[in-house]
Amino acid sequence: MSVRTRWVGTAVGAMAIVGGVVALPAGPAALAADGPDGFTIRDSRITESSGLAASRAHQGIYWTHNDSDDGPYVYAVDSRTGKTVCRVTLTGIKPRDVEAISIGPDGNVYVGDIGDNLDGSWSEVWIYRFPEPKRLRGDVAVTPTRYTVRYADGPRNAESLMVHPKTGRVYIASKSDNGKGGVYAGPQRLNANGVNTFSRVAKIDFEATDGAFSPDGSRLVLRGYFSGFGYKWRDGKPVKIGSVPVPLARQGESVTFAPDGRTLMYGSEGEGSSVDPAQLHGEAAPPAAKDSSGSDSKSPEGRGDNASSDEDNRNLTLGAGTFIAALIAWFGLRRLFGRRRD
Repeated sequence: MSVRTRWVGTAVGAMAIVGGVVALPAGPAALAADGPDGFTIRDSRITESSGLAASRAHQGIYWTHNDSDDGPYVYAVDSRTGKTVCRVTLTGIKPRDVEAISIGPDGNVYVGDIGDNLDGSWSEVWIYRFPEPKRLRGDVAVTPTRYTVRYADGPRNAESLMVHPKTGRVYIASKSDNGKGGVYAGPQRLNANGVNTFSRVAKIDFEATDGAFSPDGSRLVLRGYFSGFGYKWRDGKPVKIGSVPVPLARQGESVTFAPDGRTLMYGSEGEGSSVDPAQLHGEAAPPAAKDSSGSDSKSPEGRGDNASSDEDNRNLTLGAGTFIAALIAWFGLRRLFGRRRD
């Protein structure tokens, strides 16, 4: 996480002080009323939750990890209590900037040591893989498989790692504030004995801080600090659908699909941070996802897929307003504190 990234979080925090607006949903459509509940992470060791992945083996468990400077640890958090039920220590590695986590169809947990705070200064980054523990109790230690990663078009910063739930292929979304981000595909199978070259398969025009595939593999969601976008997954490439609801948070860092396939779970940094649900509707929802009545997912009030466009506009407007308010609050506080020092 860069210094500029920390500034974004501080700016939103300043807005919270001035206006009292933190972790509110982006609108009524962002609430997952009949889906899984949100929760608060209640482990004081987790202060910079930077990735999130719903467990495949344990109901109600979400895997997370801190940003850089924490050590080789991954945490299993029970969404019913917010407490950590297992901490996994990855032995034999020294993480540099862990930014993402995902679970593959092989039952393995994939951890992305893929951050680059200098925006492309490291020629290699790494992915660590270990089997999801069958029992979650206390502290356990595992020796992960380590994969070396390079990008076909040179080093870059990234915070999003996604393992396709059907093919097992690993993808990375790079992070760029100048519209030059992209989705990169790894080899069909990663090789622990050599270099794994990731090649660009699509362009991204915003700063992605995390991403996730739907359980059926038909949808990809990428999130930023204040926005998120849904994509159809076709022939190994994302096809953009439009924006998806994103709850307002101090510093939006992570996203994963809940097991129901139609609810996104969004996380943020900070001690005692919340994980908030947001339900997908219309075209953004995977076709295999069903609502509680057993019918296909539909937009609110029976308006069909067109309702998502109205929600998109409202969410984009709110996001823009939030960002402007944050800037105003931040510069206002800087002037105020500056006067006090004088």
